[in-house]
Amino acid sequence: MTTPRPAPTGSLPSPYASEGSSANLADILERVLDKGVVIAGDIKINLLDIELLTIKLRLVVASVERAKEMGIDWWESDPALSSRARHGELARENAELQRRIAELEERTA
Repeated sequence: MTTPRPAPTGSLPSPYASEGSSANLADILERVLDKGVVIAGDIKINLLDIELLTIKLRLVVASVERAKEMGIDWWESDPALSSRARHGELARENAELQRRIAELEERTA
């Protein structure tokens, strides 16, 4: 069994040290969320100069406030993620069904 050796005198502390690393990680995360990070990449699969598949990957890491500043707010209109969007979708579906019922009643009258 090995015992950890103390760091030599005058050396810099390791960036991977456990002391204070949570504070450093929190600072880094706060900066990333405040500024935002964009990661982009494309994957293309070709066979004999014929493009078979293209996958475009885009990843944005930012806080909600920062994303809204950038004009990214798709989750607000996605019915799977927003109760407001779900309500709007139900209202549209209800109006469409009422229109179709009225149209059918006119045909039968």
